[in-house]
Amino acid sequence: MLFFAEPAFRVRIRRILDVMIPILITQLAITGMNLFDTIMSGQAGTVDLAGVAIGANIWMPVFTGLNGIIQALTAIVANYRGAREPEKIAGAVMSGLVLSLLISVFIILAGWSGLERILDLLSLAPEVHRVALRYLGFVALGIPPLFAAGILRSFVDSMGYTGLTMRLFLLTMPVNCSLNYIFIFGKLGMPRLGGAGAGLGTAITCWLLCLAFVLLICRLPVFRAYHVFAPGGISLEHLREHLRVGLPMGIAIFLETSIFGVECLFVSKFGTVAVAANQAAMSFTNLLYMVPLSFSLALTILTGTWAGARNFAEARAYAAAGRFANFLTGLLFAVVLFLGRSFIASFYTRDPALLEPIRHFLTFAVCFQFCDSTAAPIQGILRGYKDVKATFYASLAAYWLISLPFGLVLDHVFHYGPDGYWLGLIAGIFFSAFFLTLRLRHIEQRYAA
Repeated sequence: MLFFAEPAFRVRIRRILDVMIPILITQLAITGMNLFDTIMSGQAGTVDLAGVAIGANIWMPVFTGLNGIIQALTAIVANYRGAREPEKIAGAVMSGLVLSLLISVFIILAGWSGLERILDLLSLAPEVHRVALRYLGFVALGIPPLFAAGILRSFVDSMGYTGLTMRLFLLTMPVNCSLNYIFIFGKLGMPRLGGAGAGLGTAITCWLLCLAFVLLICRLPVFRAYHVFAPGGISLEHLREHLRVGLPMGIAIFLETSIFGVECLFVSKFGTVAVAANQAAMSFTNLLYMVPLSFSLALTILTGTWAGARNFAEARAYAAAGRFANFLTGLLFAVVLFLGRSFIASFYTRDPALLEPIRHFLTFAVCFQFCDSTAAPIQGILRGYKDVKATFYASLAAYWLISLPFGLVLDHVFHYGPDGYWLGLIAGIFFSAFFLTLRLRHIEQRYAA
């Protein structure tokens, strides 16, 4: 009998999907805010699209890297639950909130002192420079509630209530779109801010989201019983544990996501059309990536809980089931992405000069997305085991020792232009998937022994 026809396998798949599907919808809502920023800015003009694209490619690597530190709470709480140590959860959450505030203050001060100089180095057109700077300035207003909401979300998800998180984020999507529309196009008496207005709309949405999480945790008995907002729970022990797990996670995610920002910056020398088309292809690829990322987050919770309970056989079984389901999904998405390139490009623009470049970049996105969907769930499984250094080394080697040098050689030596950077990304993610597969096999064999 095939292993995927066994009853135990089907039970695990259902459990994985119970956790994963709400996470997926949540991730789509989060990505949707960035996607709507890009699409709605494009309707305001090519300059606004290019400015928001530059701003987003500076902000997103910083956000995802620092948010990786925040997400370490997921593995920590999952391990505490599996080990039946609920008394430690409140302190971990409150210490995480303190850490999120410190991170927010640091990044705002760093942006205030160095952002304009970074933009000056890119030699952008003056109007694109202005849109990018104003967009990021507005986004900064929402950084503190965004990271605080990330901590509270990790707590709620790790307790098994991913459906509640899903509902909150679904409510934010129409709010974010409405605010973007008001500020980008100057409706309801507001000034017309163009692409920069998308940053203001997103910042206000982040404050509303954080408030919603606070009310949820304070009002529902299942969360209120943990007293996570009690200041007495803060401890250096929890902060050290969070940083021990979170720093390698955050750096690994930053190394992975920052390469896309760097790639976009190198592409910027090929003109506004290339920047806009490249950003459109990247944003849709990121949207599809939410599926393997959601599998990754779900497997962190499930394998982390079983590893905390020291039931390593069950942790391994859930990891195998999750990887198999994700592989089939990634294969399906690769086919859909390849066949639907022209249709997807039409979502972003009606400009004939942009349609073909977007379609062209989406061809490369097919290969990249499939390799990325293989690596992502393995990262989540390893984080469930608290094995976070492997993902750091994989990201460092794959993106900065393989992808970037390979892309630069293809551009400057073989004159592949923007295509060279996409080929570099594909080579790097293929290496990452291969290395992480070997690492997971080693970890599972060690615990099996």
